[in-house]
Amino acid sequence: MLSLAETDLNAYHVIEFSLSGKTILITGASSGIGRETAIMLTRAGASVIITGRDCGRLGATFESLVLQPDATAAQYVADLTAEAEMDSLISAMPVLNGIVHCAGIVGPLPVKFITQPDIDMMFAINYHVPVNLTSKLLRNRKVANGSSLLFMSSIATRNPYFGGALYSGSKAALEAYSRTLALELVQKHIRSNCIQAGLVDTPMIVGTSEGNMQAEAHERYLKRYPLGIGQPANVAQTILYFMSDASKWVTGTSLIMGGE
Repeated sequence: MLSLAETDLNAYHVIEFSLSGKTILITGASSGIGRETAIMLTRAGASVIITGRDCGRLGATFESLVLQPDATAAQYVADLTAEAEMDSLISAMPVLNGIVHCAGIVGPLPVKFITQPDIDMMFAINYHVPVNLTSKLLRNRKVANGSSLLFMSSIATRNPYFGGALYSGSKAALEAYSRTLALELVQKHIRSNCIQAGLVDTPMIVGTSEGNMQAEAHERYLKRYPLGIGQPANVAQTILYFMSDASKWVTGTSLIMGGE
């Protein structure tokens, strides 16, 4: 039988990972990590606001949510590279306790073929969108003190690969932004962190791999992951930690999730 002290300690840990009473915005929630994150955070008690560009797929995510008592959910179809659509989303936001930036693109391209439009597209989605969205939400006082901000980066910032210059560069820029953001917001106890994810089994990654990598090269790449490639739920569980009060003493970090 547990002692009273042990019982209280167990209850304390359950509360730490609960998201009850928190409202969290998730971008890129149409599929993959964003979708799994939305589902997992609602199961933990969060109220969520999900956004993505694809109406049908975003609706499928919305229908998959499992809301806890007193929690709410809302969905907004928006192309966040369009400033007017971003501003419309922000105007509809309540005060948030967390933001999970999952929207992003990949696109292997050898350096000798890089053009200005390629740079603009990669950085527009992977860097400009999360930076502009975060800054505008802060200016509009839509981020509560004690909130958690999380950005999806990649182990590609540490492990270069052929054709990854633009993608790795955009994610490295995002990590630098997150560290500075953590410093500037520390007085408000708003923390900012990144996840450096390895290969995760999502439609975006699988489609890119199949379209740009020969089978033999793909198999060789997978051997770099002795724990296997990641699943969206693996990353979503870590995002749950960062959104919860269990991580309230963690900021300015980039957590490696590579299965290596």
